[in-house]
Amino acid sequence: MWSDEISTARILIVDDEPANVRLLERVLDRLGYMNVQGITDARELPETLELFDPDLILLDLHMPHVDGYQILAQLRARKSQEYLPVLVLTADVNPETRLRALREGANDFLTKPVEPTEVGLRVRHLLTTRFMTLELQDQTEVLEHKIRARTWELEEAQIEIMDRLARAAEYRDDDTGEHTFRVGHNAAELAAAAGIVTTDVELIRSAAPLHDVGKIGIPDAILLKPGPLTDEEFAIMKTHTVTGAKMLSGSRFRVLQLAEQIAMSHHEAWNGTGYPHGIAGEAIPLPCRIVSIVDTFDALTHARPYKKAWPIEKALDVIREGSGVKYDPALADLFVEMRLKRPTGADEKLQRAVKRRSA
Repeated sequence: MWSDEISTARILIVDDEPANVRLLERVLDRLGYMNVQGITDARELPETLELFDPDLILLDLHMPHVDGYQILAQLRARKSQEYLPVLVLTADVNPETRLRALREGANDFLTKPVEPTEVGLRVRHLLTTRFMTLELQDQTEVLEHKIRARTWELEEAQIEIMDRLARAAEYRDDDTGEHTFRVGHNAAELAAAAGIVTTDVELIRSAAPLHDVGKIGIPDAILLKPGPLTDEEFAIMKTHTVTGAKMLSGSRFRVLQLAEQIAMSHHEAWNGTGYPHGIAGEAIPLPCRIVSIVDTFDALTHARPYKKAWPIEKALDVIREGSGVKYDPALADLFVEMRLKRPTGADEKLQRAVKRRSA
């Protein structure tokens, strides 16, 4: 196993004595190693490492200019995850020398004069270990790639299931099912403009479309009623927040935990007059305050079975009037500013994306 790789392995000898380099080259040549290079000036090592890219280094310790310990330190500093073995060969028989070399990063140690058979055994062992390690690293990278791909597939499946669940609820009073997509997109835009970190912006983009999932439990006679709701009917309508939160509760996934929060609290009001719990101000979670604004704006500017679409400026007036009352004033001002500065054609571009998604 690995016989071809071992015989063609690149072996670098670093020794200040030319005779020692020639001896080791002859030994390795007889053992069948075809790619051996030696240097006698350790200062050349950095350039040689780049050009030769060795699989194994045979290293002397006591050399002028740069000794073996300094080289071991250099190798430690430059090592990536790749395993590059070092076999120390020295005439120093002091036990402390051996221990220090091994502590500094050497993988094996032989004293000079060396015995060719032992050199051959140590070299083969270190090269075998190197190629086994590289193979394991390759296998690990393949597995990591497969895991990333599988994780991406699962995330895509999760997002698609959430999207379909949101559409199932939305089809009750929007036969296009496009409202949920626009709310997710516009909530993400507002969140980004408010300075929320990108990862949380994307969570909001995915979670916001489920804000009205609880409408699944509202009777058509109330949900699609063309005229004003009675107090009793409005009380039933308000239950879609709690129903939606219950449907989404208990998940261990952050995106569904956020969706639960948004479903529960996107009808809370800045002044505490909202529902279902009447919380106020910054006690209302930030994603819910964001969705409250974009949900209202989108509902007003698009037709439903029981209402016509409002002009954008009229819908913005509603947001302005609700600033500090129903809506977070800073977010309301930011949203109005964003809409007024919206590039020409941006809404049409978004609508084309919605149509492609629905096709």
